[in-house]
Amino acid sequence: MTTDRLSELTAAGVAVWLDDLSRVRLSSGGLDQLRREKHVAGVTTNPTIFAKALSDADEYDRQLRELATRGVDVEEAVRMLTTYDVRWACDVMRPSYDTSNGVDGRVSIEVDPRLAHETEKTVAEAKALWWLVDRPNLFIKIPATEAGLPAITATLAEGISVNVTLIFGLDRYSQVMDAFLAGLEQARANGHDLSKIGSVASFFVSRVDSEVDKRLEKIGSDEAKALRGKAAVANAQLAYERYGEVFSSDRWQALADAGAHPQRPLWASTSTKNPDYRDVVYVEELIAPGTVNTMPESVIHAYADHGETRGDTITGSYDAARQVFTDLESAGVDMTDVIATLEREGVEKFEASWQELLDGVRRSLAEAAKGSNRPGAAAKGNAQAAAQAGGNA
Repeated sequence: MTTDRLSELTAAGVAVWLDDLSRVRLSSGGLDQLRREKHVAGVTTNPTIFAKALSDADEYDRQLRELATRGVDVEEAVRMLTTYDVRWACDVMRPSYDTSNGVDGRVSIEVDPRLAHETEKTVAEAKALWWLVDRPNLFIKIPATEAGLPAITATLAEGISVNVTLIFGLDRYSQVMDAFLAGLEQARANGHDLSKIGSVASFFVSRVDSEVDKRLEKIGSDEAKALRGKAAVANAQLAYERYGEVFSSDRWQALADAGAHPQRPLWASTSTKNPDYRDVVYVEELIAPGTVNTMPESVIHAYADHGETRGDTITGSYDAARQVFTDLESAGVDMTDVIATLEREGVEKFEASWQELLDGVRRSLAEAAKGSNRPGAAAKGNAQAAAQAGGNA
């Protein structure tokens, strides 16, 4: 008999989400196939994903020509292109949203990462994206920077669902959960139905090992090398401990009684960067009820092929995880500096990807403006329009 490993993972309480989106994936029916056949119950995007999607597909040509004809600026074009894809993806994932009573079936879109250190502009952008996509199963991604924390609260207070991204450290994660609770409390005071508001906290995994392993290699002792590949899982396990503490509190219970759903921990960056590590290690070692694991398609297929669901691999691991942190400190790894470095680099990488996206769309708009005058361009556009209409049906 064939083992449905992703079904077992789902039954263990882990929601399987896809960390990717493109118009090709939408128009081909590939996303819907993953939803139906691989238990994919949500989608996450980021500036890097969109930059890649727009750089290697001609599925965007017709919309680009229309945007060029209208003379929109490049930033507005990016909004139109990305929200089109996310709106379509929300419709594809709507069955998962409906059957889970609004818990899953979510699709995330990120605010402009250049606003990561500006609270008011982040909130304004979040509201604009929420209005543009206009789907109840949308998540607005807001980074967990110092300026992002009050933006998270303010956005939730408006009744807007939020995916908090770029969380690396335990203390920042505690601040994120506090911002979530404050946001729901304000949303309730503002008269919003808490059962309609969703949230996840995206806790990054593999990047922690990449940074810590680099430092351990530099230290070079046998004790240091023996700790390679242990920091990321231990960090996430201790995050889940804090999640359990917050969402068993009286403060949370008052919100739950009003219909609120908990802010689930979402394990992000779960593809292994070191080829020496098992390719599904950040899935197998982070199984616990009420979690999300967002994976590239390659990891989804790898888990379907050889992943092992061994029940809850987080609860009960907390003392061992704390020992890993003690050993890292003894070896000379400053985890406070590791977390600060990862947060700074995380924002910088997404800013660079956003600039790449802007540059690519700027070139495409220029090419589209020329191409719309070539013979046959209208016919090609009409054919693509028909294909996209079929994909949306």
